[in-house]
Amino acid sequence: MHEVIESPPVLSLPRTVALVGLMGAGKTAIGKRLAVRLGLPFVDADEEIERAAGCTVAEFFERYGEAEFRAGERRVIARLLEGPPLVLSTGGGAYMDPETRALMRQKALTVWLRADLEVLFDRVKRRGHRPLLRQGDPREILARLMALRYPVYAEADLVVDSTAQPVDVTTEQVVEALRRHLESQTVGVAV
Repeated sequence: MHEVIESPPVLSLPRTVALVGLMGAGKTAIGKRLAVRLGLPFVDADEEIERAAGCTVAEFFERYGEAEFRAGERRVIARLLEGPPLVLSTGGGAYMDPETRALMRQKALTVWLRADLEVLFDRVKRRGHRPLLRQGDPREILARLMALRYPVYAEADLVVDSTAQPVDVTTEQVVEALRRHLESQTVGVAV
């Protein structure tokens, strides 16, 4: 019988790490790996919204519209941020909501997974579950969303480029960015 030895978390985080960025940036894939590295639970906000609503995000959009979806998303994220630290993957539009963004900036370390258009398009073109991409040419829609959202995403605490490299490499870059950020916060603090 083999004994499973869990390695200790690589960092101790005082609060939730919230991943923000456009669809296809890798928030879920990186978030799951990051949670393991940090010894924290992983939560996908969209899955929590689906559980609370009893339907998929796409169905919610169709039935109630984007404004109602954002209101529900805000409530779910607020609830999650009240609990113990975790790694939170947020929907692409979550950080665009001023109230949600303010709450995330107050109660979480926000990490923008920044990706260029070709990387995003390559990742999302094979999936049909993105409601916003059903409204026209997906590449054009992504380009428009980038122009609109990237200046807001830039307000995140940290920015890590999500490129075509392996997910584990990007995950380690997030860990290092968090480490540097936490070290910069403790410089000058009496121990």
